[in-house]
Amino acid sequence: MEDVIEELRERALDVSVPLELPDEDQLVEVEEQILISLPYELREFLLQVSDVIYGSIEPVTVTDPQSHTYLPEVAANAWAEGLPRELIPICECDGEYYGISEEGEVVRWADGEVTDDSWPSIWLWARDIWLES
Repeated sequence: MEDVIEELRERALDVSVPLELPDEDQLVEVEEQILISLPYELREFLLQVSDVIYGSIEPVTVTDPQSHTYLPEVAANAWAEGLPRELIPICECDGEYYGISEEGEVVRWADGEVTDDSWPSIWLWARDIWLES
């Protein structure tokens, strides 16, 4: 995890209006909006690296309700498109979603179904997918 965080921090783009990291209260607010608890690893991911802008994909954020990456909005869209409700979307990319299960496994959802692509943790997904985008 620490290696991935360090790599993301090193590669992060400098932008004129940087994103902010959330606090615990914002995570609780998002949980209340989506009516599901955030898995531990997703909480850590949001608290540690949701302010990083890097690559061609944009993971969900929780600090700005007006953002196109705001988790409750992304979740509403993903679930309306058919992503199983037990998965919380962590990223939308070209009409596909990456979702995380309660146990912390990340899967790819494409063409209306969960694919065979999976990662045992969000940190491995970040290393393999986000850092390579």
